[in-house]
Amino acid sequence: MTEQTVWGEIQGQTITFPMEVEEMDAATLVFSVPADAAQALLPGEDFEVLDVGGGVAQFVLALVDYHRNPWGDYLELNLGFLVRPVGASDDVMGSFVYRMPVDQAFTCQAGNEVMGFPKTVEDLSRVDAEGRVTFAMHDAGELVLSVSFPAVASGGETVSMDTVSYSYLNGVAYETPLTLDLGTGVIDPADVVIELGPGTIGDELRSLGLPKAPDMATWGTALAGTFLLGRPVTR
Repeated sequence: MTEQTVWGEIQGQTITFPMEVEEMDAATLVFSVPADAAQALLPGEDFEVLDVGGGVAQFVLALVDYHRNPWGDYLELNLGFLVRPVGASDDVMGSFVYRMPVDQAFTCQAGNEVMGFPKTVEDLSRVDAEGRVTFAMHDAGELVLSVSFPAVASGGETVSMDTVSYSYLNGVAYETPLTLDLGTGVIDPADVVIELGPGTIGDELRSLGLPKAPDMATWGTALAGTFLLGRPVTR
């Protein structure tokens, strides 16, 4: 049995690690985007986007519906890039999520204070209708972002991936190790429909060349994950 580490308490709830996500649904979309535009969206100076060739970076948009999670049953959108700490060797890689809207206050506070994740509480929704799944974000009733895709079936046995998520915690470069199940339902990129509204997020995504079809997209249900206690990034 894995030893539990108590981080502390938030809103009367004890925060412990490993933090086990028992069930979630998740779509992951990967886009090739201009590396200079991606770098411009990264805060601070401690991380650099991975140039996969020809000045191209990878933007990852994850749409997550947490069903059973110690921090709540909430929706979350992850907007980030594949990066490495500045000066790290070429074999070091992780993700930096520069925006992480959620729709519940507890997970927002916990994510901010425990992991340094840039969570904000927003008006998020998930709608399943006519064989499609749509995740959306609105602000005062106005569309900010909408992503729709077919609810494809699983393509085989679930595969888990060990990775790291980078952030800034109290102004210090930070890394959170995690293991996530990957959805094995393969979505035809041509079947993904993205709508952008006016405002900051829409402008940021337009600077990356969206809306456009992703390079790849997957969907999975009844997935799981484990978040370990993070630590400052060391050089």
